[in-house]
Amino acid sequence: MNSVKKKLKVLEYNAVFQAEEDGGYSVWVPALPGCTSQGSTFEEATENIKEAIGLYLEDAPSSVKTQDEKGLRQFLVPIQYNYA
Repeated sequence: MNSVKKKLKVLEYNAVFQAEEDGGYSVWVPALPGCTSQGSTFEEATENIKEAIGLYLEDAPSSVKTQDEKGLRQFLVPIQYNYA
C-alpha cells in the first residue's frame, strides 16, 4: 500500500482575551484582522478561537497560511492611565 505523508505545520498566533463585565470572554487575534470569538469560560473561548483561526485560514491567501507570529518579538503590557 502506498501511503502519502502530509507535512503538518504548526502556526502560532497571539490571542487577546478580555473578561466581559456580564461574564465570559471575548477574544481576538491581532495578526488576523476580523478573527474574533467568545466563550462563557476561558476554556470555551480558547477552543472557540482555535476554531475561528482554522476557519479564517481556510479562506485566507496562501501568504497568510505560511506565516505566523512565532518569529516576532511582541510584548503585551498592561498600561494604567489616570485621566482624572
